[in-house]
Amino acid sequence: MKFEVLSVNLSREKGTVKTPVPEALLDERGFAGDAHAGSWHRQVSLLSEASILEFEKIAGRKIRPGEFAENLTLRGLDPAGAAYFDRIRIGGAELEVTQFGKKCHGDACAVFRETGTCVMPREGLFCRVIRGGTVRPGMEGELLPSALRVRVLTLSDRAFRGEYADRSGPLVKDFLERAFRGRRWRLQVEAEVLSDDPAPLEEELRRAREGGADVVISTGGTGVGPRDNAPEVLEKVCDKMIPGIMEAIRLKYGMEKPNALLSRSAAGVAGRALVYALPGSPRAVKEYMEEILKTMEHLLLMVRGVGHG
Repeated sequence: MKFEVLSVNLSREKGTVKTPVPEALLDERGFAGDAHAGSWHRQVSLLSEASILEFEKIAGRKIRPGEFAENLTLRGLDPAGAAYFDRIRIGGAELEVTQFGKKCHGDACAVFRETGTCVMPREGLFCRVIRGGTVRPGMEGELLPSALRVRVLTLSDRAFRGEYADRSGPLVKDFLERAFRGRRWRLQVEAEVLSDDPAPLEEELRRAREGGADVVISTGGTGVGPRDNAPEVLEKVCDKMIPGIMEAIRLKYGMEKPNALLSRSAAGVAGRALVYALPGSPRAVKEYMEEILKTMEHLLLMVRGVGHG
């Protein structure tokens, strides 16, 4: 997606409109001299010309660049086409999309006081700086899509040998695709069947830890049999374990089915990758996916240092 920078806007204080400037320097904190620069995830704000033109119909007047406190007013960028962690390149500078919209300041915003509404909570994009550089009006830019890469691994000697069809892996994939449909992520799911040997799973997790995947979900290998090794592999590779998720699921279903308490399912973080070891039965996969998907997006943002507000 190509676009043009119409205006570069800065302000010395928060809660005020920004003023267009001939050019501005992006550094690791945001635009030098701008009140919103800092060590956080909303260093730079963007708004499209199309959003402003549509809002002018509501306001019944011309809206000046920077009046919504956006740093960059852009022509040709559709905010609806952006996803989490897309890159935005302008000349030598590069930004990363970290948030969509924000809480409106309400009566503290002059535009809101005038019209009773605001466009930034719905259509504003917020970014952090990946690489700095000088930005000025008239420069061309490009949005570079970024995918959320998920690896689904079925751990089963019998399925690996082709003795029966894998049902759990496809079920995990289906849950993921339904959960992220219509959300601000570009989901890319790959599935594979592995044996119960611990080495292939450890290799997959180490590859994810080095940036090869954002999420790894395995099914099988969480029992107490001689070939059940998934929890041990996770603990060996992960930097942090997240015990609460699986403990809550075991307790929820163990109240009615005591055998559910015997599962050794596990969750953790390896580098910036979320890793989960689920039981192997399709019924258990359904129960576990319904629960872990409630927190997955929040975890994905947390491990990348992205908050809300």
